[in-house]
Amino acid sequence: MVHIVYFSSTTNNTQRFVEKLGFSNERIPLRPTDDFLRVEQEYVLVTPTYGGGNQKGAVPKQVIKFLNDEHNRSLIRGVISAGNTNFGTAYCLAGDIISAKTKVPHMYRFELLGTPRDVEVVREGLEKFWTQL
Repeated sequence: MVHIVYFSSTTNNTQRFVEKLGFSNERIPLRPTDDFLRVEQEYVLVTPTYGGGNQKGAVPKQVIKFLNDEHNRSLIRGVISAGNTNFGTAYCLAGDIISAKTKVPHMYRFELLGTPRDVEVVREGLEKFWTQL
């Protein structure tokens, strides 16, 4: 069964996208004082890109902390990233960085909240991907 781990800022753009997909999911904590998330099953990570177009800071600190845990990192199977096309070449850069570091595919990129078509394509792609795992 498809499982998603995601990070969403206080705008909840990424959270709204993930909820539209309809798969089981867990949220990486927003605040350092929140309980640490330790996953117990394989997952696809969905993350926004930060940094305003710069490589430095593209991956949210909360996602870095989550993936720095060897157990959590061992269960990642793919990454999907959100971004803003105003970032130019840094559009969805967080997904590229995570993919390179964890050696999993950067499966999809979407802008901000994503469109209904993005939701449809990602849902179908994840169902197909998961059956091949």
